Amino acid sequence: MMSQEQNDLITRTGPNAPCGKLMRKYWQPAALLDELEGPRAVRPVKLLGENLVLFRDEQGRYGLIDRHCAHRGADLAFGRLEHGGLRCAFHGWLFDASGQCLETPAEPKGSKLCQGIRQRSYPVIEKSGILWAYLGDGEPPAFAEIDCFVAPGSHTFAFKGHMNCNWLQALEVGIDPSHASYLHRFFEDEDTSTAYGKQFRGASAGSEMPMTKILREYDRPIINVEQTEYGLRLIALREIDQERTHVRVTNQLFPHGFVIPMSTEMTITQWHVPIDDQNCYWYAIFTSYTTPVDKKKMREQRLELYELPDYKSRKNKSNDYGFDAQEQLNATYTGMGNDINVHDQWAVESMGPIQDRTNEHLGQSDKAIVQYRRMLRAEIEKVASGETPMLVLDDGNARSIQGPATMDGIGPTLGWETYWMEVDVRRRRGAPWSVPVPAEIAEKVRHLSAAE
Repeated sequence: MMSQEQNDLITRTGPNAPCGKLMRKYWQPAALLDELEGPRAVRPVKLLGENLVLFRDEQGRYGLIDRHCAHRGADLAFGRLEHGGLRCAFHGWLFDASGQCLETPAEPKGSKLCQGIRQRSYPVIEKSGILWAYLGDGEPPAFAEIDCFVAPGSHTFAFKGHMNCNWLQALEVGIDPSHASYLHRFFEDEDTSTAYGKQFRGASAGSEMPMTKILREYDRPIINVEQTEYGLRLIALREIDQERTHVRVTNQLFPHGFVIPMSTEMTITQWHVPIDDQNCYWYAIFTSYTTPVDKKKMREQRLELYELPDYKSRKNKSNDYGFDAQEQLNATYTGMGNDINVHDQWAVESMGPIQDRTNEHLGQSDKAIVQYRRMLRAEIEKVASGETPMLVLDDGNARSIQGPATMDGIGPTLGWETYWMEVDVRRRRGAPWSVPVPAEIAEKVRHLSAAE
């Protein structure tokens, strides 16, 4: 358990909050590239508690500026895209992508008022189907060369979804390997050939055994947690028999991301991004290591569940997440359908807008959560002391953060320690695009091969 003060420290992300100052050291997902498609590329954005408006001008430049006009506070999300910027519909003040006021047409002819007016603005960059914003001071950091960022656009797909809760409890479900055996339990296994784009419905590497069966029948994983230069590596082991062990390797990507295997051919890199302290979006990049991603199919699958324009789940608290008592008896453990995002959403939203951690009781299976919170507090303290937190990178060390290795498969009970690395290396070397093998993993595999 923790005190209320400690809970506030690691959950609050406003401009003046210690954790908010940490978050502003990193690029943050602000919108999907899809959201700015069409003739009117203007989108209101709330990010880290700040009300902003995102737009693309006629030259294709992206701007992210304060939502309320510097003149008299009207809403720029209703502005017009014209003459090289975004024009306020109230009095016609025009702002470019940098926030500079270009015109104040209601003023007398020859007025130079606009020259001294600048709307607060933030840098925006597109990567892997997501528009990223930097809300901090100084130069933005470099992006780590992780798989989802170096893969060609043909092999990635990005999506997002809204959660009505604090970012931290949403993130923590992703670094909790034990919950899947219950929350995502399916009583019947489906044909794995129909599982494209559906996590936990395919077979694990090295077997025809569906992940659903493994999670259902082996519900007491041994969890190993290692600190890395990018965050944490989690290895969950489920011993099937004396010869075989299910190995699942996932990663926490600091500050609020994680990388998990979706299938033998695809991974998910996901971030839980604070809208404000009581709402967040998850942003996910699906990365294929074999064939190009079927973006149309995956988007259609996601839009069966999420409603535009706000990407809110069709199954939510207002309709009990689609709960069906008969289904709970016969098909799924939750009775909330087959989509695991709905299961996760129910779990984290049911904790309340901000989880009260003063009343929780953690066990051995929560060791990753304990280590992450300790790491988060340490990085908050670094920023408060004027130090640089982890994974705030320059161009040089950005290239050293690769991977990270992640996989799901059934390997030898004796020798699982090298099995997962070998599977990851084989997948990378067999990919149709150039996937760097993380130096740490390559060195271990070389050492082990030489020893043999």
